[in-house]
Amino acid sequence: MRSKTLTYIFTFVVAGIIIGFFIAGSFKRETLTLAEKEPLPASSTELLSKLNDSLSEIASVAMPSIVSISSTQTVEMHDTGLNDLFNDPFFHQFFGNQFRHHEHPRKFQQSSLGSGVIVSADGYILTNNHVVQNADKLVVALANGTQSEGKVIGTDPKSDLALVKIDKDNLQPLKLGDSDALKAGEIVLAVGIPFGLSHTVTMGIVSAVGRSNVGIAEYEDFIQTDAAINPGNSGGALINTRGELVGINTAIFSTSGGYMGVGFAIPAKMAKTVMQSLIEHGKVIRGWLGVNIQNVTPELAKHFSLEQHQGALIADIGENTPASKADLQRGDIIISLDGKEVKDATALKNMVAATAPGTKVTLGIVRKGENKEVTVTLGEFPEKERTAAAAAKGVLNGLHVVDLTTTVRARYNIPEDITGVAVDDIDPQSAAAGILQSGDVIRQINRQDINSVKDFLGVTENLPNDASLLLLVYRNGVHTYITIGG
Repeated sequence: MRSKTLTYIFTFVVAGIIIGFFIAGSFKRETLTLAEKEPLPASSTELLSKLNDSLSEIASVAMPSIVSISSTQTVEMHDTGLNDLFNDPFFHQFFGNQFRHHEHPRKFQQSSLGSGVIVSADGYILTNNHVVQNADKLVVALANGTQSEGKVIGTDPKSDLALVKIDKDNLQPLKLGDSDALKAGEIVLAVGIPFGLSHTVTMGIVSAVGRSNVGIAEYEDFIQTDAAINPGNSGGALINTRGELVGINTAIFSTSGGYMGVGFAIPAKMAKTVMQSLIEHGKVIRGWLGVNIQNVTPELAKHFSLEQHQGALIADIGENTPASKADLQRGDIIISLDGKEVKDATALKNMVAATAPGTKVTLGIVRKGENKEVTVTLGEFPEKERTAAAAAKGVLNGLHVVDLTTTVRARYNIPEDITGVAVDDIDPQSAAAGILQSGDVIRQINRQDINSVKDFLGVTENLPNDASLLLLVYRNGVHTYITIGG
């Protein structure tokens, strides 16, 4: 019995060995077969290989023209360490402001990092205004690692563009492309310095063109792209498949602070106009029509006998403006400028601003259902009326206000029957910061009517620092009383 058992075991072992050799041989033959298979045919990989090579070449052309811009600014902060206690109303009721002298401003250096694009061989660099705004010092790092101190030639907050210059020659500028020719679906590359990661390239498509009402700048005609744009990319390049600059990367739409597939770039055409004006004039000079315009809604289109709800409806015309000197009327709908279609109020605003003052333009309009043409000589857009409000004493020190001119009313949508002065800017250290906002109309101070900047200064120039003010303010169609100080 034992002999039979051993025989069975021996038989099973031998059989297992034979089967193992057979299986091993099969795997070996299969492996050799796979290894000996021919690679994919060239026709299957040729297109992707060419695309791969092209994108790499395009990126390599743009790389030397992209710079890193490090900005440093001095920030002053008032802190007592007991601010919560000293600012408590109950504390003020008993002790007043006698402890204010304990507050000592602290100064510290704040740094930020952005990108820029070399646009001339002698060192001119385009970037965003918010990259260099309020900077005490700029350090520009080139692609080869060398660093130079940058000088701000000019800024344009209205478009969020700035021009920086470094003392370098023989640089490699990026050629400007035709941003007007961009169409949704075109491939673009975004090149910049996100998160301090030098010369990063991302790829995507043009998601849309002519984006406005985004809330980033006063003049908006953005290229929207899904090419990844992250913090630090601001001021970098958006390039087309010819390696040309078609946009200056500006902002992202994000709920998390990071990339979410929606980025915006300023068109190269707008950037070029701003750059040339800053170089030639030291400021941006824009064309001006002098009208208050609005979009044509479907409801308005019916009332004005329009087949399509597009164009810019003239709601008001300012006195002594180019529009008032031409044959334009309230209720006219502007549908074209020099033959170019005007889609909406923003489009007209951008088109007029991009045209040099003194230029005669032909406006196509619809008046009472009939098409007409009107010739207008554009003026120069007036600079913001800025007062010496910063010299005012007391709690309103640092508050900049302007008279309610036609331009200001149009800018902040202030009705004609509202009197007072408009808040145009507020210094961050002002007591009014966080309470008042740009566009507010101050109508009264301590129940005294304010009808002009002169009235405003007359009331505020002798106010003590601990004065308590009662302001009557008009904001977004509503009147409200606001207290400051005390």
